[in-house]
Amino acid sequence: MARIVFDLDGTLIDSAPDIMGIANRILEREGKELISLPQARDFIGNGASVFVRKMRDAQGIPDSEHDRILSDFTAAYVTAVDQTEPYPGVEDALIALKAEGHALGICTNKPIIPCRAVIKHVGLEKYFDTMIGGDSLSVHKPDPEPLHQTFADLGQGDVIYVGDSDVDAETAKRANVPFLLYTQGYLKVPVETLQTTATFDDFAVLSALINEVLGGAS
Repeated sequence: MARIVFDLDGTLIDSAPDIMGIANRILEREGKELISLPQARDFIGNGASVFVRKMRDAQGIPDSEHDRILSDFTAAYVTAVDQTEPYPGVEDALIALKAEGHALGICTNKPIIPCRAVIKHVGLEKYFDTMIGGDSLSVHKPDPEPLHQTFADLGQGDVIYVGDSDVDAETAKRANVPFLLYTQGYLKVPVETLQTTATFDDFAVLSALINEVLGGAS
């Protein structure tokens, strides 16, 4: 049995349309130009505060407005789930991993309340034994402590982290754990610039890939 921890946005789910919707409702209210879906994907990865900062910078909203806009953003975040969907093959992959006896967790920079809300909405909550959000501890990724805590919550066994971004790769590197990169998420840098154990672009191969990595580690 291994402990397998997943990032959330851009790894298990495509939440960018909902997040873009929150941002654009705020920007419309502020009389600013709306952001595009590629921009929303580019801003995701380091938590809500960083997203809001990047959104403000892109549209010329001053720093003095950060706390107010962040408060509005996080309030709307909890219920922004209607357009979010799992990536193809995610649920089948989770079913296979649970059937093989692995313990599964989530470690994300999304605040924990929206994290739990969206996982419930897309019907995946039953597969996960623990979830750590960006506000669950005093630090967030790429600090390795949230990932260490998620693994600790899952008990004993080999460890693997699955994510989609440079933030996830850096987190795995600092935590000194094997890292599998999903290349169809919100990756902002060339794959070859990241330290990975393996990469994949289809969740249909994830179970076999994990077994291959675990076999190599044994």
